Amino acid sequence: MALATQVMTDEQRKSVALEYLKAFDHAGVTSTGGAILDLFADDAQVYLPKWGIAEGKAEIGRLFGDVGGTLKSIKHDYASFNWIFSGGDTVVAEGTSYGEHQDGSWRAGVPEWGAGRWCDVFEIRDFLIQRVFIYLDPDYAGQDTARYPWLDRG
Repeated sequence: MALATQVMTDEQRKSVALEYLKAFDHAGVTSTGGAILDLFADDAQVYLPKWGIAEGKAEIGRLFGDVGGTLKSIKHDYASFNWIFSGGDTVVAEGTSYGEHQDGSWRAGVPEWGAGRWCDVFEIRDFLIQRVFIYLDPDYAGQDTARYPWLDRG
């Protein structure tokens, strides 16, 4: 990863993270009409459970294509986000989402154990995402009951 050359405030880092999340809600298109990958450094890393770590824009594009290919729609609940600032390059966003997966719809809290709650840990420097580790259950429709039998008890 490159050395930082541009000083950023927490609010500027937050704006980059928000742009990234809003791009997901708009099928990977940013508010300026660019691609979500434009928000990333060339050597960035993205982690997603059950996918692993994608390194570089090409792999990140594959990860987003794999995950995005299973989603019909997604919306984040921006008003209820919890932001944590480190005083450095790291910003944490915790929130909820809802939408429709190829296997069915989801909404955070319905049911309480279901998908929709997530936490993203960002490293943002030079107005680019250097790293984002996404912590969520990618079983959006909650159909992984064969391996987690307590889910069937409703």
